[in-house]
Amino acid sequence: MTDPADQQTPPHSAAVPAHAAGLDIEAFRAAVDREFDRVVDQLGELVAIPGIAWDSFDPAQLRRSAEAVAGLLEAEGFETVEIRPADGEQAHPAVIARTPAAHGRPTVLLYAHHDVQPPGDPEAWTSPPFEARRRDGRLWGRGAADDKAGVMAHVAAVRVLRDVLGADHGLGITVFVEGEEEAGSPHFSGFLARHREELAADAIVIADSANWQVGVPTLTTSLRGVVGAVVEVRGVDHTLHSGGYGGPVLDGPTLLARLIATLHDDDGAVAVEGLRSRVGEDGDGALRYDERQFREDAGVLPGVELAGRGSLTSRLWTQPALSVTGFDATGVDVASNTIAPSARARLSLRIAPGQDPVEAARLLREHLESHAPFGAQVEVRIEETGPAFATDTSAEAARDMLWALSEAWRRPSVEMGMGGSIPFTADLQTAYPQAAILVTGIEDPDTRAHGIDESLHLEDYRRAIVAEALWLAARAGSAHG
Repeated sequence: MTDPADQQTPPHSAAVPAHAAGLDIEAFRAAVDREFDRVVDQLGELVAIPGIAWDSFDPAQLRRSAEAVAGLLEAEGFETVEIRPADGEQAHPAVIARTPAAHGRPTVLLYAHHDVQPPGDPEAWTSPPFEARRRDGRLWGRGAADDKAGVMAHVAAVRVLRDVLGADHGLGITVFVEGEEEAGSPHFSGFLARHREELAADAIVIADSANWQVGVPTLTTSLRGVVGAVVEVRGVDHTLHSGGYGGPVLDGPTLLARLIATLHDDDGAVAVEGLRSRVGEDGDGALRYDERQFREDAGVLPGVELAGRGSLTSRLWTQPALSVTGFDATGVDVASNTIAPSARARLSLRIAPGQDPVEAARLLREHLESHAPFGAQVEVRIEETGPAFATDTSAEAARDMLWALSEAWRRPSVEMGMGGSIPFTADLQTAYPQAAILVTGIEDPDTRAHGIDESLHLEDYRRAIVAEALWLAARAGSAHG
């Protein structure tokens, strides 16, 4: 990878906030250095727990993961630490740890999630997915980055804050570690309604994003929304002999392939009518993504052209994107000479900031139903809708974070959009409209979150902990509100 300093990364003002002027920044760096190996070891212990919130996986492991997180937070001296089921009964346990603020001091909410994505084929991993391994300056394993690194960043930052400022720093801190984010946070709004007062805060940190490049501190200021759907196409009501009926009758996979092909135009841009873009706004801002670097980061094969129009950042952040993330058809190893009557696919639609996800789901459904190939039956099931997100970086808490990031990395911080989605941010904005919501990065372009060989860049992780600890210290020194 090229030196990130070669990227066009315009500086953000890193003026020291008045309420942080007296902080001994080197003391925070030294405290993180002392704790870092222990923090990585504890992160490795979390990686070893395969807590997956999908119905097809053992819920006991998810409970075990929540208990491990609760134990870590109890060790940091929070006044209360509780495990709460996301659905109010027993499913998908979350952890809430709280220490109230001293009079006149603000309260911050630190969010992460302890559940992880399924590992896929374990044999495809360079090392076992649920065994954390250090090599090449990174920590490898499922959840090593997304998002058990976020959990441990909060734990470590709270630990360092206490080490440097003492236990009487006065800042109110609530840590909320969710247990179903990778399953789409289906119970989040209800959970938030039940625990609204417990989770109330003046500023919220969501440690579940990425940095622009390795070595470049980044605050994520916008996220695309998401629509998840399953589409099934059926042409006949039973399996047929491919020699006896092939020709007049097309098989289900072919019909589905023809339908999927209508979702993009000849340039590869999404062709669903009515979906919005914000080209020329956030995605065409000061940051520029070099195409050669992007191709290297994404692993694009030589000769493969990139899809879409506009700058790379606009295609990634402020234009819609549509991917086929799953496909059900007869497996090659068990296929006979028959015409499959049907096939189905899972679609992931990312929508630009400003697009209503319910409207986007309607537009996707209408497109699929109106483009049924050869009059085949098309059934669409919408499984997920999540709104986009944008934050105001003029808020004091945001300025504090941009300063803290710059100090931790010893270089100017940048702001960027993110093509991914964290739908519950809209729930948080609605519940706490006065709170600054700050999405910070513990990943990088090489992390491969959700994929094979997920990993965490350890030196950037060290800096991320320094940044969060500095931010907490700055918040501790600020007046309430």
